[in-house]
Amino acid sequence: MSDENSALLNTEEAMPSSDDGQSQTMNTSLEQTGTITEADTNVTPLKQEVRKVASIHSLLKGLVKHKASDLHVKVGRPPLYRINGKLMPAKMPALNHEEVKILAYNTMTQKQIKEFEEHLQIDFGYLVPGLARFRANVFMQKGTLAFVIRVVPLEVPTLESLGLPHVIKELALKPRGLLLVTGATGSGKSTTLAAIIEYINRNSRAHVVTIEDPIEYIFEDKKGTISQREIGVDAVSLPLALRGALRQDPDVIMVGEMRDFATIQTAITAAETGHLVVSTLHTNTAAQSIDRIIDSFPVEGKQQLRLQLASSLVGVVSQRLVKKANGNDRVVACEILTKSPTVEKLIIDNKLVELEETMEASNLYYKMQSMNQALEKLVRSGEITQEEAILHSDKKEDLVLKLSGMVGSSHADPNMPSMDMDNPQIDTGDDLLGAVPESSVVGSEEVNAVSGSGIQIEQAEAVKKKKVLESPLGSFFKKKT
Repeated sequence: MSDENSALLNTEEAMPSSDDGQSQTMNTSLEQTGTITEADTNVTPLKQEVRKVASIHSLLKGLVKHKASDLHVKVGRPPLYRINGKLMPAKMPALNHEEVKILAYNTMTQKQIKEFEEHLQIDFGYLVPGLARFRANVFMQKGTLAFVIRVVPLEVPTLESLGLPHVIKELALKPRGLLLVTGATGSGKSTTLAAIIEYINRNSRAHVVTIEDPIEYIFEDKKGTISQREIGVDAVSLPLALRGALRQDPDVIMVGEMRDFATIQTAITAAETGHLVVSTLHTNTAAQSIDRIIDSFPVEGKQQLRLQLASSLVGVVSQRLVKKANGNDRVVACEILTKSPTVEKLIIDNKLVELEETMEASNLYYKMQSMNQALEKLVRSGEITQEEAILHSDKKEDLVLKLSGMVGSSHADPNMPSMDMDNPQIDTGDDLLGAVPESSVVGSEEVNAVSGSGIQIEQAEAVKKKKVLESPLGSFFKKKT
């Protein structure tokens, strides 16, 4: 969908129809049957008294139809759909408090309504047969009710369908250790986590115990067997469920998210005692992920934890969703850290700042890669634009130099349009930058200096870097920061 058409979503599924059946209640939980029918619930449907708006069922149909990831509903605005990372309003009137309450309460059981009214927020999941499974969070904001619903496809994704690097398959079949999937909210962590569990399910005769809040993807036993536990339905709390899992003969334990000290401590212990533990963290890089875990422990226990992490950590997959060059979809860019003697030593010595350099230097044997290397590969394959890659990079200057072919690039493609030494520029497709003035062009004597010693190479690259930063190319990524 183009930006010009993104102002309003005009869809039949997002608008009321004569037989929408506002009285049809959309509520379930896994303590019932896992499907949505009136027979599954004792909630009395709420009737609208003000005006007729779209039912929750029609809003969810619109969510799936438009391939949106989330539905946002709040007082004072029409419902919003997140499509390719952007929030777009449905073509319907702004909702008042009573209308939002009707929509929200018709997704919950009486037990869930009671919990929401007591805690002023609640997480839960439910299934619409033939449509999708959904994860919901109902909460209060500025004294009014609001909720966000995320769609979870009925079909469990595969690592291949997500376009994830092959090394993740190798990490998924490790017999023991800690494997983390990290990223910001909405970066697809849960989807990648599900794909990893499905790969184990298809390729290993293992018992997998998942602990989730709430359950998202529903797995079917294949080569392996999977026990799925939902907090609040199958277990009282995440730490208790994790400790209990150790007595359930697991080969793999999947924790939806490591949120607190007790969970992290138990997960690391499980990883050390012969289990593969797979979980997520809300961090943007591998170094941040390790630092977050260490920071959760008291000062006197940090060094011991570094030793434990260095020994048990098998990998960190830090991912971001980047808009494709066609503008109609997004692709995953992954930073990957795997276990190696150098990585172990850096963790023990608390030199996490050096991890990125180690990842970039270890992409052949240990199959690591930095985020910039991942973005560079996507640019050179034509999947994303150079401008989009720079936008998502934490080290824009370094990425610009990689794309120029000056430093650190082992993926140069002679057929790929990129910067050349005589006219450094990024092809953005819209003449954003134009040619570089002659005063910014790197001279031939500076280029020839690279044929000399290591010192000459460093000096030559420093000169090239300075020239690029002083050119219009340098001002491009400075504006993005």
